[in-house]
Amino acid sequence: QVQLVASGGGLVQAGGSLDLSCAASGSILRVYTWGWYRQALGQQRELVAQITRGLVESYQDSVKGRFTIARDDVQNIAYLHMNNLEPEDTAVYYCTADVQQIDREGYRTYWGQGTQVTVAS
Repeated sequence: QVQLVASGGGLVQAGGSLDLSCAASGSILRVYTWGWYRQALGQQRELVAQITRGLVESYQDSVKGRFTIARDDVQNIAYLHMNNLEPEDTAVYYCTADVQQIDREGYRTYWGQGTQVTVAS
């Protein structure tokens, strides 16, 4: 079994920064793509950023130049560095990981539990 634990959310003033992290544990052979999603109150969940195993990064247009996704393949951790935060960034942030487990073929997508980010104007 695989577990993802997200942390680092909190309350910040507009223009401030927060760093989120997501740690994967369990019977992990390798993690392919990490992702960060967010869901604002009353809104649909949306993809914020992704990073492939080959370190190809992609971002939602609204966060380009402000957010940076990173990964540590030794510790199986993903990060989301968020700068110049805006009230519109307020949401619950979820991490995902496409994980190939030990002694299994293929991969499965796992989700973290979500961490609240609130940006005050």
